[in-house]
Amino acid sequence: MERPLWVRWLRVWAVGGAIIGSGLLLFKYTTPTDEELINALSPELREQYEKQKVLRREEQRQLMDLVKKTSQSNDPIWKTGPFNAPWEGKQNTEEVFNKIQRNEAETRQREDLQRVMAELDMLRQKSELRTQEIVNEKKKHWWKIW
Repeated sequence: MERPLWVRWLRVWAVGGAIIGSGLLLFKYTTPTDEELINALSPELREQYEKQKVLRREEQRQLMDLVKKTSQSNDPIWKTGPFNAPWEGKQNTEEVFNKIQRNEAETRQREDLQRVMAELDMLRQKSELRTQEIVNEKKKHWWKIW
């Protein structure tokens, strides 16, 4: 004897819900968090990630400024912002890319300058200590035994 139609549909919904629910649970409990992903990186990659975090934030801020600017205009989006449509022929995306590269180079230069300044301070302290040692040795009289 054949089962009623509603029983078959109930079975379809139950099996489908079980498949979807198990997929959601697997996704929730097997996907690592951002912190876990960052901690799993090698030290070099983690350092690179931390250095570029500021650059990504700046890019995001510039993008949000661009979105605010385009939302205030009544013109189409491809005519409002600094980016032109590819079919118009005037592309200044290279200019934006150069600006990002320039910002990245400036941050690298600042970091290098800070590192060099720290090394210079350390060398200065070492030379001062060595100078003090030499001066203290010169202050000793030759006739004193101790």
